[in-house]
Amino acid sequence: MTSISLPEISLSYMTEESITPMQASMVLFIGKVWGAITDPLVGFFITKSKWTKIGRLMPWMVGCTPFVMVSYFYLWYVPSFTHGRFIWYLGFYCLYQTLITCFHVPYSALTMFLSTDQKERDSATAYRMTLEILGTLVGAAIQGQIVASAHMRKHCQDHGNSSTGYLGNGSGAEIVKSEVHSQDFLSHSKEVYMIAAGVVAAVFLVCTVVMFLGVRERDDPYPTPAEEQLPFYKGFILVMKHGPYLTLTAAFLFITVAIQLVQSNFVLFCTYAVDLKDHFQNIVLTILVSAVVSIPMWQWFLQRFGKKTAAFCGISWIMPFTLMLVFIPYVAVAYVVAVASGLSVAASLLLPWSMLPDVVDNFRLANPTSKGHEAIFYSFYVFFTKFASGISLGVSTLCLQFAEYDTSSCKQKPAVAYTLKLLIGVAPVAFIITGLIILIFYPISEEVRLRNRTSLEELRKQGMMSKTMENSSSV
Repeated sequence: MTSISLPEISLSYMTEESITPMQASMVLFIGKVWGAITDPLVGFFITKSKWTKIGRLMPWMVGCTPFVMVSYFYLWYVPSFTHGRFIWYLGFYCLYQTLITCFHVPYSALTMFLSTDQKERDSATAYRMTLEILGTLVGAAIQGQIVASAHMRKHCQDHGNSSTGYLGNGSGAEIVKSEVHSQDFLSHSKEVYMIAAGVVAAVFLVCTVVMFLGVRERDDPYPTPAEEQLPFYKGFILVMKHGPYLTLTAAFLFITVAIQLVQSNFVLFCTYAVDLKDHFQNIVLTILVSAVVSIPMWQWFLQRFGKKTAAFCGISWIMPFTLMLVFIPYVAVAYVVAVASGLSVAASLLLPWSMLPDVVDNFRLANPTSKGHEAIFYSFYVFFTKFASGISLGVSTLCLQFAEYDTSSCKQKPAVAYTLKLLIGVAPVAFIITGLIILIFYPISEEVRLRNRTSLEELRKQGMMSKTMENSSSV
């Protein structure tokens, strides 16, 4: 399974295009909330989907891909009108979130329909997460290289020069020249961002084609006698009562909030809290490369020592290093922290998706006559992941607002730097510790997982024998 993560529309890009920072924040917040709402809705419609020649999940991914590309492209398009741009960006961002949900929920649930062997599914999950991080790296590199000439720092510098002229420190000719230069800069920004959007969307299409040609979906890995399609509302109630699922989801909700806090505030931290603004792009690149390289290591580790142990070791790894960056903000330390952070980011991405199929198997044993519940598990897990992202965005925005962060200023107050240090250091550590404490109560150990595998194989054999007998009697 291959995919590429489409870069999200940036707040800085929208604020350059005649909508206020508050409106841009509203677009991102409402869009993410809407994206979270659509997850269970998409899960509901997937449970109602019928099997086709190419599968039950594959038509969703293939069918929505062209529309994802179009909606993503128009996120970066600047309409000619001015007053309705907030509605434009909000509408297309919500549309994009809906369509990408239609792709991501069946894409993540597809793991359950590739194989009945747990090792093969774990291998497929590791491969998927490696390619997703690599896709993020490719998408960021493509967009970053294309829009490098329209970087926000250059715009900030131009803004400072023009404001100097208006303060009376320059001549009228200099003011006019500054305004013309600013218009040229914005025109150039529009062009390069649209080019980047078109290129990234094309790469997304290529990856979807590769997935369609290279992946074969299976119908039901564990057919049983007297099985029935589980109604969505009954499935939802049963899933929300399943202890292992609630424990896993709650634990990784806190862990995801911690990782999102670090990721969403890292650029601001490097720019305003420490003197690393000239290095943050290379640091982010180091984190992504470290994550890509370390996923095979974590795959070996979880097979050798178990998934629960791997989760504790991999995710707790980031805590001392983030604190080190806060208290020792040097370039060399930053790159060490980047490598260590990449290891934890890889673990936080791989482990929940690797443990979720075990939870689904455990649920199947508790409800052997039901089917069609996989989309419920995956859609609500994606919902909680987005919910964690929303919590991170809300906490960060609220804290920075109290610190009087000014999006239009190149220099911030000392309170902003102090707040960013808390958001990068103390807050993620607190969330990670809370998540790991909850994870202690996760009941599916390696012994339980192996026992479930044996029981499911027996269930599968019984189902196949039952269907064979039914076919023989009908003949």
